[in-house]
Amino acid sequence: QVQLVESGGGSVQPGGSLRLSCAASGYTNNRNCMGWFRQAPGKEREWVALIYTGGANTFYTDSVKGRFTISQDNAKNTVYLQMNSLKPEDTAMYYCAARQGGCAFVPREFDYWGQGTQVTVSS
Repeated sequence: QVQLVESGGGSVQPGGSLRLSCAASGYTNNRNCMGWFRQAPGKEREWVALIYTGGANTFYTDSVKGRFTISQDNAKNTVYLQMNSLKPEDTAMYYCAARQGGCAFVPREFDYWGQGTQVTVSS
């Protein structure tokens, strides 16, 4: 089992920045791929950014490319999502997820989930 705990959400004005953190505990070898997903009210959960824990490969959905950066500190079993130039459409609950296999782009392929952290972008 892997436990994931997100932190770092909050409210920010458009153009602002936030950094989300996801701390993993438990049998952390079971997390070959880590990802950030988000879900806005009335919408389906969507992938935002993914990273292979054993390397540097990263993936970003088109709407966040150039604004968000996913990174990791394996010594701390922590994955980060740096979010810059935030827009109102980035408002959502953000979830951290882990997958034993290779990275995938659909939520159902992920094995472990955090409880989520709210990000609100509003003036």
